[in-house]
Parts: sequence; C-alpha cells; structure tokens
Amino acid sequence: MWIVIIFEIYLYFHQIGALVNMALSKPVWEDQPWPDYWRGESWRGEKAVDGNYTDRSAAGGQCTISDNDKYRATWRVDLGGVVSISHIDIYYRTDNLPSPTAFTSRMAGFYLYVSNTTFKENGHLCFHEIQTVNGTPSEDQRINCSIHGRYVIYYNERNHSVMYPRYYSRSAYYELCELEVYGCSNVGFFGPTCSIPCPTNCQERRCDVNTGHCLGCLPGYQGLNCGEVCKKQTYGVACSQACGYCSNGDACHPANGTCVNGCMEGMMGSSCKIECPPGLYGRNCVYNCSQNCNITRRCNRFTGKCDGGCKAGWTGIACDQECEDGFFGSDCTSVCGHCLNANQCHLSNGTCLNGCSAGYIGTQCKEKCPSGTFGLDCDNKCHLYCTGNTSCNHVTGVCIEGCKKGWKGPLCNGDQQEPLSSGDNVTVICIVVSSIIVLTGGVLFYIYWRRNHAKNLKGRQFKDLSYENAKEKTNENFQGNSQQYTELQEVNPYEEIHAYSN
Repeated sequence: MWIVIIFEIYLYFHQIGALVNMALSKPVWEDQPWPDYWRGESWRGEKAVDGNYTDRSAAGGQCTISDNDKYRATWRVDLGGVVSISHIDIYYRTDNLPSPTAFTSRMAGFYLYVSNTTFKENGHLCFHEIQTVNGTPSEDQRINCSIHGRYVIYYNERNHSVMYPRYYSRSAYYELCELEVYGCSNVGFFGPTCSIPCPTNCQERRCDVNTGHCLGCLPGYQGLNCGEVCKKQTYGVACSQACGYCSNGDACHPANGTCVNGCMEGMMGSSCKIECPPGLYGRNCVYNCSQNCNITRRCNRFTGKCDGGCKAGWTGIACDQECEDGFFGSDCTSVCGHCLNANQCHLSNGTCLNGCSAGYIGTQCKEKCPSGTFGLDCDNKCHLYCTGNTSCNHVTGVCIEGCKKGWKGPLCNGDQQEPLSSGDNVTVICIVVSSIIVLTGGVLFYIYWRRNHAKNLKGRQFKDLSYENAKEKTNENFQGNSQQYTELQEVNPYEEIHAYSN
C-alpha cells in the first residue's frame, strides 16, 4: 500500500518536473496599471511572468501592482495558442513577511479563468472562493485546472452591493509577483514528458496532461477516453443532443444527428426536427394535402387527414376517394334519392341527372308523388274509383284502401259489375241449386231415353226385316203374273194398293 502511494507521489512530482511553464515571458494585459509618474515602470504587468519572485516586496521590482481605489482589477497572460494546462501556480505579494500577511485581504475573493478568448465570460472558471477566515487565502496558490486554453485571466472585484467579510480590502487589486502555467505545449500529448498521444476520439486531440482523459469528445462519442459511441437517440458533442424523429424510431447518426433512412410521418430535414409546413404531410413531408379538403390543402401533418373534413363528393382519410354508389355530399355521409334505374346521383349535390324512379320527384328524387298521383314523374293520377279520396300507392298506383263499390282490379279500373245484396246472394244460391237439380234431372232423363231408344230401335229393325221379306215375295208374284196383269186393260190403283197391303 505504501509503495503504491510513494510511487504515485513520485510520479506526480516527476510529471511536474517534466511539465513546462508556458506563461514565462508571454505577453500580458492589465486594466489597472500603477501610474507611470511614480514607479509605474517597476510594477508593470509583465513582472508576473518574468520568472523572478525572490523579492516579493513593492520595493523589489519583481511584482506587478495595480492602482489603488479600484472596484475591479483584471490581469491576463496570452499563452500564444491553445495549450494543454495541468495546473497554475500563483505567488502573491508578501513584502517578504511571514505568511499570512495583510496582503491576503487584497487577494481574498479572486477569480481565475482559462479561456480561448480574451473574455473571461467565455472561459472556464478554475478557482473562486469566498474566504471567511482572516489570513486566507494563502499567498502561495497551486490551482489544478486540467483544461485547454490560450488565456489565463486573474480577476478580482469589490462591488458596493455585496457584503464582504470584514477583513476584505475595500478596493480590488492584483499584486502578482509570479503566475506560472504548467502543461504540455504540444497539444495532443500527455504524460511525464508530454509524449503519449491523447485518445483518438478526444476533441481536437486534447486530453488531461496527467491522466490522458479526454477534455472533450468528438461528436458522437462519450466516456473518459471517448471510446463509447453515443447511445441510441443521442448524438453530438458529449452525446448531449437528442435525435430527431427518425423513420421507424431508428437511431440517428451519432456525430451529426442525421436520420439515415429518413423521417417519421410529419417531420422533415436531415435531422428530422422540422415539422411539415402547412399543405404537406407524411414521411419527410413529401405528400401534398388533398385539394379535396374542405379547407384547401390543410391536413394533419402525420396522416394527411383533411382539416374540416372532405369537400362534397369525396371521402377517405386524405379525401382521395370518390363516394361509393348511393352516397354523396361532404365525407359521403348523405344518401342518394330514388334515381331512375338506380343510377348514381351527383357526388356533390345529390341531383339525379337522369330523372327519378317511379313514385318520386324533386332534384334529389327524395319527395314522394303528391297524393292522387303515381308513376314516373308523378304523371299518372290515381283512379277515381279508389277508396279514400283517390289515394293510391305513389309507385304502382295500386289503390291503398281498395276500390269503391262496383269496381275491381289493383287500380280499380276493371269493368263495372252489379253489386249484390245479401238477399240477392240467397236468390243466386237458389238459382244455382235449382240449375244443378234441373241439370241432374236432364242427365237422368237422357240416360233413360237412350236406353228406351235402343230397345225401340231393335224392334223396328225386326219389323223392317219382315217387311223386306214380304216385299220380296210380292215382287216375285208380281213378276210371275206380270203378263197376266198386262193383259188387263184397266187397272184399279186402289185395288193394287189393297192387294199390296194384303
């Protein structure tokens, strides 16, 4: 354990011995120099960087001393360029008296900055304390400040509005007998001899001259030695910036924050941090809002959904789809009327361009025919013989409540017929029954007659056969006696007939 401690102490002082005082003989600037008319040349600002501070009294001429009765006092040294600083040593005026001296009250409350410009406000504050113990701070100061910079600025003030400890001096001073700045003048190296290269990803290849830890990382890297790439959704110097809205939630480029695969919906720009301007939407804002938006070309920058809905005749998220058959109007929410042959109505106003189906009228064909009419264009009138004041179906003309007495048919336009009373119905029934009886009797009589007729016909045929036989015999006798009869001079017809009969 002690060996390690001794080695670290040795290494520390070995490094100090190897580091260079980069402030030696460098140009300086001061705002409150001592006046020239009285020892001004002896106490100039460059006295603090000449390497001499064996005599730390005003009379020794080795210290820079500022003018009296000032409320602000500033001194700085220009190191000639940005260098790697390890620590700063300050040797304040003592007038060669044992410490602590009265001059600590003038030193109390000082500020020490390292900056790349001449403005302390742009620099890094290496030291500032409000001392509350008399005799502090010590006239000899070693301030560790591992930083890169060009200017070292010593500053003190006494503001009237601030209540300082009682032992503080009334005015501000700088009384520097020597200020030394140790580090590596060769930027990009560290170690006891400033020969070890700083890690690759150190910002401007600058690292702590003692540890080698980067004093800042290149954009896209983090960690003591800047060996870690920025975690997802961060980028830039020290990974301090948030990625934009990269497509699919991808990580951005760790160094510059660009989105390699483009932006999510609603965003644009190389880093996807710019919202889509009005009229554009989608990934990388490459799509135009629809001209069919109710508010022309104004839509949701993510989805393209139109602000205020769609113009009449259009629907869909982006209002890029025409209304389906049977619908019209804004967002296609209105239903077409009864257009002829079920044709589509006008997408915007619902007008039936080819007229209406039977039973409807109006530009949108949503009005039923007036009472008493029906059919195409309501040109047909219900029949006069419809019951209920000529009321009929507006489409077909069928009488809704039936026909008046004496008329028939769906339209009540059939032939007129005699109406029948209840008494007439009885008469009709009697007539029908009587007709049936008569008809039945006629059928039975006919059957009876047919049977008798068949018998008579058979008897007559027998008589006719006897008659024919008798006739044949008579003819034979007549032929045999024909000569006898011709001899007769006079023939009596009656006798002839009588003889024939016998």
